[in-house]
Amino acid sequence: MKKIILAFTLIWTMVSCAEVPITGRKQLKLVSDSELNAMSFQAYTQFLQENKVVRNGKETAMVKEVGTRIQRAVETYMRQNNLTEMLQGFKWEFNLVEDNTVNAWCMPGGKVVVYTGILPIAQNEEGLAVVMGHEIAHAIAAHGNERASQGLLANGLLQAGSIAVGQNPTLTNQLLLQAAGVGTQLGILAYGRNQESEADHIGLIFMAMAGYDPNASVPFWQRMAKNSQGQAPPEFLSTHPSSETRIKDLQKLIPKAMKYYNKGGV
Repeated sequence: MKKIILAFTLIWTMVSCAEVPITGRKQLKLVSDSELNAMSFQAYTQFLQENKVVRNGKETAMVKEVGTRIQRAVETYMRQNNLTEMLQGFKWEFNLVEDNTVNAWCMPGGKVVVYTGILPIAQNEEGLAVVMGHEIAHAIAAHGNERASQGLLANGLLQAGSIAVGQNPTLTNQLLLQAAGVGTQLGILAYGRNQESEADHIGLIFMAMAGYDPNASVPFWQRMAKNSQGQAPPEFLSTHPSSETRIKDLQKLIPKAMKYYNKGGV
């Protein structure tokens, strides 16, 4: 009984110390960022080797330009708020991959991929900034780490606040790999609705700081909703907010984001 109390005390202490930038939400974060980053970097390199990376052209230049501007915005925000240590171990990289899938993702440590299939919906730099701001926000908010921590706790793989790797090494490794974005759908994590909404919020601030008009987020998600007609499940069956809910939430957040945008970006 004492061990159980001790474990929960240590977990609660760690939860109290882990806070998401911008939103201030307390989160469960029990896994080493350096371990997740190492897995992420290895998987990212392998992914690029196995897929067709678009090395040249206007679209590639746009992906790198938007990514670099958002990176600078993130670094500026973290520096201004004494959170620079949260970016320790980040090795930013932005690549465009030829794939008709409407998708983009960011692994822990700042490894970003944009698929060519999402570019027609993004339409321009501002639309792409909505996408990349959202995906980068997942990494900054350590949502992958949070999911892994929740999985470890739910599966009884924590003992007195530490990971009991020997108890079930296969499951432990699987949870860590998934958190790093490694799996059958590389880089795609099953984030919860709250995490998706949080990424919308954080991404909106970062794109505004990068000099992109946050008002562009609404027409982008409207285009995304139109593209997904007949495919998206009802909100209560989905880990993502419904398009209607997402757009309403963004409209409420835009005035806050505009304060950062009106400062002239970074």
